[in-house]
Amino acid sequence: MFGTMKRGVNAYANVDLETGIASASPHKLIVMLYDGALVALRTAKTNMVARNIPAKGAAISKAITIIDNGLRVSLDKEAGGAIAENLDALYDYMSRRLFQANLQNDVAILDEVHGLLADLREAWVAIGDKVQQPAAAAPTAMPKAPTLASA
Repeated sequence: MFGTMKRGVNAYANVDLETGIASASPHKLIVMLYDGALVALRTAKTNMVARNIPAKGAAISKAITIIDNGLRVSLDKEAGGAIAENLDALYDYMSRRLFQANLQNDVAILDEVHGLLADLREAWVAIGDKVQQPAAAAPTAMPKAPTLASA
């Protein structure tokens, strides 16, 4: 009985997530990637402390996948210039640190990467707030959609 209920709840959560993704702006999608990576790191830490090695490894792998195949892939290095290059290097650093945390069962490394991602997420949200506001100097101009490279 509980398995069926759990599957139903999971199905509902998946539909909600898919609907959110389909209707999200590019800016919101990046926030969702940050959120997913942060949740994965909290899960990894919980499982690392509990010595649940398979679940810890799966959560760290999920965080690395989000960083490498979500955040890094979305960078536009041509348009973003030095900022995009620096973010790319930072994402690479975080992935390597997470691999090290997994091998060494090091909670401090998870905390370090979590802090970096949380700071980037906060900055990205702040940028979004400014982009959402209409431009006072050019009321007839339409604001451009934010890109990760212009962050």
